[in-house]
Amino acid sequence: MRKKLLLLSFALFHSALFSQATTLINGAGATFPYPLYSRWFSDYQKVSPTTQINYQSIGSGGGIRQFTDKTIDFGATDSPMTDEQLKKVGEPVIHIPTAIGSVVVSYNLPNQKKLKLNSDLIAAIFLGDLKKWEDPRLKKLNPDLSVSGDIVVIHRSDGSGTTAVFTDYLAKVSPQWKEKVGTGTSVKFPVGLGGKGNEGVAGLIKQTPLSLGYIEFVYAKTNQLPVSTLQNAKGEFVEPTLASLTAAANAMMGSMPQDYRLSITNSAGKGSYPLSSFTYLLIRQDMSGSEKGTALVGFLKWALKEGQKTAAALEYAPLPAALEKKLQNTVQTIKVAK
Repeated sequence: MRKKLLLLSFALFHSALFSQATTLINGAGATFPYPLYSRWFSDYQKVSPTTQINYQSIGSGGGIRQFTDKTIDFGATDSPMTDEQLKKVGEPVIHIPTAIGSVVVSYNLPNQKKLKLNSDLIAAIFLGDLKKWEDPRLKKLNPDLSVSGDIVVIHRSDGSGTTAVFTDYLAKVSPQWKEKVGTGTSVKFPVGLGGKGNEGVAGLIKQTPLSLGYIEFVYAKTNQLPVSTLQNAKGEFVEPTLASLTAAANAMMGSMPQDYRLSITNSAGKGSYPLSSFTYLLIRQDMSGSEKGTALVGFLKWALKEGQKTAAALEYAPLPAALEKKLQNTVQTIKVAK
């Protein structure tokens, strides 16, 4: 009798544990929003202890690839999937903008705290047409520039949403770049050294004197790297601030398509930062095959509401209120297990 009671107790205990089992959701992709997503996933587990979100920061290209291969539950990218990429998935995909971030041009110059750049200079440097720090074109915008020597260009070596944002901008402002190099998560850079992830590029810039490269702003700040002031489409020299990111997004809201795939680089809004970008989560429209869909929808609702409140502290601009409201309605259309 005692043995039966022990077995019954064990069965009840096991049942209770099972009913509280954690739903594990796996995602991968962009390094651009990784600092923000790490905070969100940790905070959300306190709100929903039975939901655990595992995210691998492997770059937007890797996130799109694994999402397409169905080896993860959601993907993350800073560059929206193309029509061709969406066809390869074989089922409807929803792009969910989660926040607004910035790509910055960072550098390693002794005793040089400020650096101004315009679109012509950035394109010329990354095309390899402007090779020296003492070039008169740089000195014209930066009279106090006292360094000399070769410019060591640093770029991403992996498939990267940060690269997609950067090359999207360059293709808009430089016909030569558009023709010779083009855009995408992975392009063949004419010059420079490659680093893996925003972390790798930041590390290379930090350890390489006279270098210049592009990274997401949070990585520049974390590594205490200076960032260039960039000239926007209005001719203003602007730094990456929450206000300048918001200005870039707000100026483009009238062009927002139904599927949210929108570039906001080189926005014509007053005070806008030219290398601003939405970052996206990639969600399958139909997730009714498991409880993961229900758990993921719960997280998305939280991220679009409560999560936005913590974005600014990590140097990401929250979404415009009107966009957040529209996205909440879109999330409701995701099919989940009943």
